Amino acid sequence: MIKLGYKLMSEEHGPSDLVRNARKAEEAGFDLVAISDHASPWLEEQGHAPLAWPVLGALAHATHRIGLMTAVTCPTMRYHPAIIAQGAATLGLLSGNRFTLGLGAGERLNEHIAGAGWPGVRERHERLSEALDIIGGLLTGTLANYRGEYFRLDHARLFDRPSEKPTVVVAAGGPEAARLAARKGEGLIATESRPDLIEAFRSAGGSGPRYAEVALCYAATEEDARKTAHHYFRWSVTGWPVMAELPNTESFAAATRHVPPEAVAELVSCGPSPERHLAAVDRYIEAGFDHIILTQVGPDQDGFIEFFERTLAPAIPGRQATG
Repeated sequence: MIKLGYKLMSEEHGPSDLVRNARKAEEAGFDLVAISDHASPWLEEQGHAPLAWPVLGALAHATHRIGLMTAVTCPTMRYHPAIIAQGAATLGLLSGNRFTLGLGAGERLNEHIAGAGWPGVRERHERLSEALDIIGGLLTGTLANYRGEYFRLDHARLFDRPSEKPTVVVAAGGPEAARLAARKGEGLIATESRPDLIEAFRSAGGSGPRYAEVALCYAATEEDARKTAHHYFRWSVTGWPVMAELPNTESFAAATRHVPPEAVAELVSCGPSPERHLAAVDRYIEAGFDHIILTQVGPDQDGFIEFFERTLAPAIPGRQATG
C-alpha cells in the first residue's frame, strides 16, 4: 500500500505556519508529515530556517494520527548523535510512537556553522556510519560507551525511551548510501526516482519502508507555477554534488543566477493539471518507493492541500484513504 506524506519546508515557512500546515495535512488525509532540518534556507527568497525539533514537539501535541518525521537530520556536525537519539526517543514518547527519524550525511550550508569545518564525502559517510551505530544503540538501550574515529560516548543512557523504537531511515543519493541504509537503518529515503537505489537497498538486505520526496508546484496556471517554482526552488537544479558543498545563500544565488524557469520545470511538475503531478508520482512508485512525500513549492499550501484531498489522493494507485 502506498502511503502519502506532506513536506514541511522549514526553509519557506515559519514555525507557527509549519504547525498550522501540518494540522491541515492531517485533516486532509495525509499519512505523515516530514520536516526538513536546516540552519539556513538555500535562497534568501525562501526566508526561513526555524529549528525543526521544537516544531516537532509542537506537532506531537497539535496532531493526533499523522506520522511525524525528519527529512532529514544530519547527526554528525551541528548535532552529536547522542543528542539526536535523545530527541528521537522523546518525540517517540510525546507522539505516541508516531515519530520516524530520517538521517543523512548533510550539507555544508547547515553543518559548517558549528565551526568544525566541512569534511570530504568519504569522511562524511564514515561519520554517518558511526552516528547510526550510536543512535541505534542508544534507542535500543544496548550501548552506553563508544569510541570511534569521530565520536565518543561515555556512560550514555536514555532514561526515557518509547515502547517502540523509532524507525531510522537513511538518505541515499547513490548505491553505496543505499546499502548503508540497509545495513544500519530500517528504511531508505531519496529525492530521485532511481530504481538502482532500491536495488542496492534490497541487495544489501534492506526490507523496510522506501521514502521519496517529490517536488511539485500546484497553481491556477502553469505559467504561475513555473514562476513560483523558479523563485523558490531553483537551488535544486544544482544537483547533490554541488548542493552539499555550497556554504551560504549567496553561493546558491550565484550558482543559480542563469537558471531559466524551464530548467526548474523539468524537475518540478508545475500547474493545475492533476495528470502532470500524478505522472511525477508514478515515476517514483514504478521505481519501487512506497512512501511518497509531496513537496508543494511556494506559499500556497492551503490551495495545494485542498487539491490533494479533492483530486490527487483518490487517483494515486495503491492508495488507501486515511480518515
